[in-house]
Amino acid sequence: MSDQPQAPVAPVQAFEPPYYLAVFTSVKTEDQTGYRETNARMEELVQQIPGYLGMDHAQTPGGLSVTVGYFRDADALTEWRTNTEHRTAQRRGRTDWYESYTLHVAKVERSYAFNRTGAAEALAAD
Repeated sequence: MSDQPQAPVAPVQAFEPPYYLAVFTSVKTEDQTGYRETNARMEELVQQIPGYLGMDHAQTPGGLSVTVGYFRDADALTEWRTNTEHRTAQRRGRTDWYESYTLHVAKVERSYAFNRTGAAEALAAD
């Protein structure tokens, strides 16, 4: 057990629609050399993009990894997709770190949130 305090676990908040999601689902290879450092750099980079809203990540015990990136608009998502360092990391992912992956991009038209300590809130585009 670690003596390090754990960050609170909570999903990214609901935002006023419309906004965009990039859902990246992957299965990693056994050799993950260099992945952790590159992933930390990608998280640092994406946070610098105007219109980046946040990220959720989960992994199953069987090794399926799901990362959802939230972006205010298509321009922010395009800026992330075409970032030079991100493109380099994508190529390395295909050659070294991923056995398989899928990417789904969606426009959010409705967004809900619930927090036991607060009230449920629904956000919908007009």
